[in-house]
This record gives sequence, C-alpha cells and structure tokens, in this order.
Amino acid sequence: MIVIVGGLIVLGAVLVGFSMAGGKVGALIHLSEFVTIGGAAFGALIVMSPIKVIKDLIRGVLQTLKGSAYGKPACLELFKLLYALARLVRQEGLLALDAHVTKPEESPLFQQFPKISKNHHVCHFLCDSLAMIIDGTVESSQLHEWLEEEIKVVEREHHAAVTALAKTADALPGFGIVAAVLGIVVTMQAIGGPVDEIGYKVGAALVGTFLGILMAYGFFAPMAGRMEALGEQEIQFFRAMAVGVIAINDGVSPKDVVIRARRIVGTDCRPSQAELKDLFG
Repeated sequence: MIVIVGGLIVLGAVLVGFSMAGGKVGALIHLSEFVTIGGAAFGALIVMSPIKVIKDLIRGVLQTLKGSAYGKPACLELFKLLYALARLVRQEGLLALDAHVTKPEESPLFQQFPKISKNHHVCHFLCDSLAMIIDGTVESSQLHEWLEEEIKVVEREHHAAVTALAKTADALPGFGIVAAVLGIVVTMQAIGGPVDEIGYKVGAALVGTFLGILMAYGFFAPMAGRMEALGEQEIQFFRAMAVGVIAINDGVSPKDVVIRARRIVGTDCRPSQAELKDLFG
C-alpha cells in the first residue's frame, strides 16, 4: 500500500506541475511511446535474466506492493513457535520434533502459526534446520555454518532479482531516447506538412524521453530500492530462525531461545517486554 501511495504521489506531482505550467495532460498520452519503451525494457529484461530470476522478480514486485511478509506480526509468530518447539524438546526430547518437521502441514503445532506454516520458504527452511538436530549429534558450530550457507543462497537469489530490476531502471532513459529518435524520424517524414502537425509529432517524440526518465527514476529505481530493503528484512528473519534452531540444539531454556532470536531482527519488529511476558506466560 505504501508503494502504491508513493507512486501515485510521484505521478500526481508530475501531472499537477505540468498542468500548472499550462500543459494539457492529454498531450502526454501517446500509446506508441509506451509500447516502444515498455516493450524494449521487457525484452532487455528477458535477455539478461534467467527464467528463475524473472519469476523471483515478479514475486518480489508483488510482495513489495502487498507489503512485507516479515514484519512484526510474523516475528511474533516465529518467537512463539520457537518457544513452543523449545518447550517440546525440553519435555520430550529432540525426537519429538520429527513428527512436526516431517509433515508441518499436518502438525497441530505449526498450524497455530499461519504466517510461518503458510509461507513455503520459511516453513521449508525451519523444518530442514530442525531436521538437522533431531539425532542430537550435530555441533552448533557446524550447524551455524550450514545454515549460514543456506541463508547466503536466499540472499544471492534475492539480490539477483533486485539487480535485474535496477539494470532495467538504468536502461529506461536510453529506451526513452530511442523512442524520441523514432519520433523525430516520423516528424522528418512530415516536415512539409502543417506546422501544428509537426509540433504534435515533435511533442510526441519528446514524451518518449520524458517517459523513459520518469519510469526509471520515479518508479523502477525506487521499486528496486524497496525490494532491497524488504530483502534485508527477510534475511534478518531467516537468521533469527537459524539462531533459534542453534539455541534449541544448545539445550538452552525456551525463554533464552526467544531472547537470542529476538536480538537478530530489527528494532521495529522486536516484541516489547510486555509482549515477551505475555509470550512466556
């Protein structure tokens, strides 16, 4: 929602300023310029990105528009789940985790926390991490290395999608110039025509440059920046899960498991002391 509001502000400011200067908004609407710039940008994205990167980019953009899936509500559910898992291990041993991590979709424990169980990537990472410690023979130092390697893969894949969007943003002003040059070519073909017709065609050509720059710096580049910020929040969330699993493997108390994991997430996602008391209650 914030992204949509910000985009509307950018577009509104440009259109209002243009109107205040005496321009007519209709003069900025030329379908041919949108087709040229949008088609060229999409084609370039396909050329430089593997299919997986394009899929990750689409998911990232949709997630950016919907808002972060790793905010405070998700962090609270994660801490509650880690607390419950640690208590289960304290009471019944590590083997008690097997039934829950093998089929989390059937686990009554996991189903209490839909923000975790319904997020495929989170649930898969957490269950795989817990599966490593079930036999009780894994050293925490080795476990830390394994989980960090997995997190780096997640980070690398997210960065690839952000980079593709940022490079597309960098290319848009150039595609705007291409559209403008094509418009000038069309204008040259009508150079002997009426003055108002030539003025219309020159204006349409200039709109190409305008659209390329506006789309690059008003929408695509900010979207890439937003995706990067949300990606950092996602990585913090995964590292909090990893720290929680390592703490469970160390055999610390359920409260200490949550305290360790809580230190990893951003201050805006950390539960307050009152919320912690409610959690431990």
